[in-house]
Amino acid sequence: MSRWLLVALLAVVVAADDSSDVIELDSESFQDGIADKDIILVEFYAPWCGHCKRLAPEYEKAATTLAADDPPIPLAKVDCPANNALCSEYGVTGYPTLKIFRGGELSSDYQGPREAKGIVSYMRKQGGPSAKEFETVAEVKKFLSSVEHSAVGFFTEEESKLRKAFMSAADTMRDDFRFGFSDAKEVLEEYGYSDQVVLFQPTPMQTKMEEPSTPYDGEPTATDIKAFIRSNFMGLAGVRTPENMQMFDAKKPLVVAYYSVDYTHNPKGSNYWRNRVIKVAKEFVGRVSFAVSSKTEMSREMDALGLDSDADVQVGLYDSNGKYAMTEDFSVDNLKRFVQQYIDGELEVYVKSEPVPDDNSGPVKVVVGKNFDEIVNDETKDVLIEFYAPWCGHCKALAPKYEELGEKLADDTNIVIAKSDATANDYPPYFEVRGYPTIYWVPAGSKQNPQKYEGGREVSDFIDFLKKNATNKPVKVAGGDDDDTKEEKKKKKKKSKKEEL
Repeated sequence: MSRWLLVALLAVVVAADDSSDVIELDSESFQDGIADKDIILVEFYAPWCGHCKRLAPEYEKAATTLAADDPPIPLAKVDCPANNALCSEYGVTGYPTLKIFRGGELSSDYQGPREAKGIVSYMRKQGGPSAKEFETVAEVKKFLSSVEHSAVGFFTEEESKLRKAFMSAADTMRDDFRFGFSDAKEVLEEYGYSDQVVLFQPTPMQTKMEEPSTPYDGEPTATDIKAFIRSNFMGLAGVRTPENMQMFDAKKPLVVAYYSVDYTHNPKGSNYWRNRVIKVAKEFVGRVSFAVSSKTEMSREMDALGLDSDADVQVGLYDSNGKYAMTEDFSVDNLKRFVQQYIDGELEVYVKSEPVPDDNSGPVKVVVGKNFDEIVNDETKDVLIEFYAPWCGHCKALAPKYEELGEKLADDTNIVIAKSDATANDYPPYFEVRGYPTIYWVPAGSKQNPQKYEGGREVSDFIDFLKKNATNKPVKVAGGDDDDTKEEKKKKKKKSKKEEL
């Protein structure tokens, strides 16, 4: 490579770095860098950290978006391996760690999403006062034109109990909801409210099918106002997203209609289907909650329900027992029938599952969604189960050893060696599978409390574990020295040496 070409490439890299909207801070610049900021988000990272590398482009996008806000909300980062003392000072023990600072002081840990849209939404709610003050009608209308629900206080008194309670609610709920207030005469006259708190539907979502606003008529306490907002923010069928889904899921049983929801670019089309969901929701108020979700954003949920993403609208229902899929084509009548069947106890929980094997007599039992309970939850037997992915290299390397383990334990009718393709089958939520392979020990008589296997992955390691932990002893192992645990082998070896002496 020529000298001039190298110089040119370096210039491009420098230019790219200079264009970043993420502020780079170190031990020397940190205090000055945060001191004059009303609010700033700081990422403490390590250059070699995989999670940090995945976050980097999202963090950069969020920084660019927030830099254009008025006022801007800055995002910064600190290289911890190069600034150990600084990171230790703020209790950083893992990467990436994100913290919010206000006026040069640590305010709180960042608890929001790790993608650009979520970071922007979270930090906008953190910036400035918890409730925005309006002086004109135009400001209120602009605020309500968002695709998010909004709580607005209309006040005539500076120190009323309702006003204080509303501000207190806003302070503690700012991460999840938008708040505004006004005591301007023209605003109160335009909206017709006086000393009242009102929950507004987003303007793009407003429809003749439901009221656009819901006034609060409870006691002037922050606790009651917060309960009112949580109960009513979704309307009859709110928009459920990855960012707010936990609030919706708290309202189970919950019916979710999946379609091309986009209130930014296609509010009319989004309301076309939502109106039909609302029509059904009106008949089940107080018994079942309803929501709509983007089938693009929630594609994994749809896949978990076996729903066809090519259909215009698909429907799932969630309760504490599991999930249910509507198999009929979407229509108002079919949706109404589906919900009524649920209420009448006529629906079966949907279980994502491969077909049950015709022959499952091999040394390693194949567990699928539909036979999980039969095999793994058999109270009379201990089960060692591997959750794997077909494409996982570590799983492929383990396969022959795991098969050999099954063969060695074939004569022990009290222990089951099993495996399940975790990408194609459902399993209970208390099995946490975040990587492959993940192995669990499920002892007899304790099926709701499985233990993650953290031992070695040689055949002898598994056998040692089983001999120590099996409910029914002795463990019957076919063939050779593997009948003994490592401790037993050591004792035999010492005994042999003594006999030789």
